[in-house]
Amino acid sequence: MTDSLGTLLVGITVMLVAAKAAGELFERFGQPAVIGELLVGVLLGNLGLHGGPALDALAGIGVVLLLFEVGLGSNVTSMMRVGGSAFCVAGLGVIAPMALAGVALHWLRPELSLPALLFIAATLAATSVGITARVYKDLGAVDRPEARIVLGAAVIDDVMGLVVLAIVQGMVVTGGSNSTLIVVKAVGFLAGAILLGGRIAPRLFRVASFLRVHGMLLITALAICFSMSSAAAAVGLAPIVGAFAAGLVLDEVHFRDFGERSTRTLPDEIRPLTTIFVPLFFVRMGLGFDLHVLASREVLVLASVLCAAAVIGKQLCGLGVLDRRLDRIAIGIGMIPRGEVGLIVADTGRHLVVGGHPVIDNAMFSAVILVVLVTTLITPPLVSWALARRELPRASDHETFAKPLSH
Repeated sequence: MTDSLGTLLVGITVMLVAAKAAGELFERFGQPAVIGELLVGVLLGNLGLHGGPALDALAGIGVVLLLFEVGLGSNVTSMMRVGGSAFCVAGLGVIAPMALAGVALHWLRPELSLPALLFIAATLAATSVGITARVYKDLGAVDRPEARIVLGAAVIDDVMGLVVLAIVQGMVVTGGSNSTLIVVKAVGFLAGAILLGGRIAPRLFRVASFLRVHGMLLITALAICFSMSSAAAAVGLAPIVGAFAAGLVLDEVHFRDFGERSTRTLPDEIRPLTTIFVPLFFVRMGLGFDLHVLASREVLVLASVLCAAAVIGKQLCGLGVLDRRLDRIAIGIGMIPRGEVGLIVADTGRHLVVGGHPVIDNAMFSAVILVVLVTTLITPPLVSWALARRELPRASDHETFAKPLSH
């Protein structure tokens, strides 16, 4: 027991220090830290360091906290106010890449079942909120109307992407039967969790505020997050769906009773945990990437096709912009980067087995990681180019509701 714990602690230390060092390096070159964390995992994995059940558990906590943090950075009311363009862009941004990927994969892998095909295509559904927000912040363009639409659509994309994940996961598990029931269950859980959580959470925080012990704000929030994650798992959905819903319902008004005793907000309380656990998730993702696949024609073809579907699909979402004065190309480019949700979908598929084979095999998983790396790396220079094409008007009547994530 002592030896195994010592080995685990050494492994975690190496991963965290290397991940943070790589993240710092990539940020200095204008790239998101998540790319450095992924590449650290790739390097360590190919040097012989592999994960185990303990690392899987810690990474699982990390991804739950990550989606909880994404939910905290979003707001249902603000999403409803963001305007028709963001909703149209988000809808097309989910449908177009999935449709393109589905057609291409059916041609490349005709043996894939429809649920498996949809699962793989779902890895391209969601735009990365954190990466997108960071790009616009670094370019000083957060206040432009195009940026506001992209950030709004990216948040909505996350919601849609999680619903899609819940639906296709259910279809894979049930073999495609009872599809209507699966859709109702996924949408019903998310809507019900938000409605009920919005009523129950304030009461829980009010009761918790009477306890004077240190850390009750954080403990109460984590209790709600983990409870809703467990509830999602209990009804056959991914735990991250519950974690995201928990973040959405925890509006600041719910924990105002703690205001006299703490100057720290809930996102401030959560950040030390995500700083530790979230990099472990991305490093673990990288551990599964074998550099030898770069010599595999199959993986390179899959990655190229998925990249094309990812980029073209998000460009098509620019057609959803209702205001013709805005730059559709800039909006489509801003929607390109994939990140946490795509990796989560791929990781979920890697652990789902149908007919004795994983829904997402090693070749497909490696291709998805390449897509995340490529789309993330190409977005900053493309956004900079798009914004420089003309002097874009400043936003005056759009509200920011998506906050950059840091961990």
